[in-house]
Amino acid sequence: QVQLVESGGGLVQPGGSLRLSCAASGSIFEINAMAWYRQAPGKQRELVAGITSGGNTNYADSVQGRFTISSDNDEKRVYLQMNSLKPEDTAVYYCNVNTTYYIGSPVFGIYALDAWGQGTPVTVSS
Repeated sequence: QVQLVESGGGLVQPGGSLRLSCAASGSIFEINAMAWYRQAPGKQRELVAGITSGGNTNYADSVQGRFTISSDNDEKRVYLQMNSLKPEDTAVYYCNVNTTYYIGSPVFGIYALDAWGQGTPVTVSS
């Protein structure tokens, strides 16, 4: 019902930058919030940054001042600009969307969903 496709990951040297993008599609009724999470090898998945439909943002302390989350609500896209990357930023980055969706038509009902993308790897290494 809802699909998320991420792009923009890759290999970058310390101090470099990357921009991640996530596009949502499907029978989306309304998007409440979008976020980026990451999971490093052997560690739990953690919230990196989030943004509400109203534009309020929050960041993990470890990325504050280096990463910027933004969204285009009309295009149903969320971005993560990552600057001054460090080796400890190496992880698989996942897009997350808190949304409502419908099947066929909204008149038949609206359902809540916490959707996840397939993940895009980011490696910061010299």
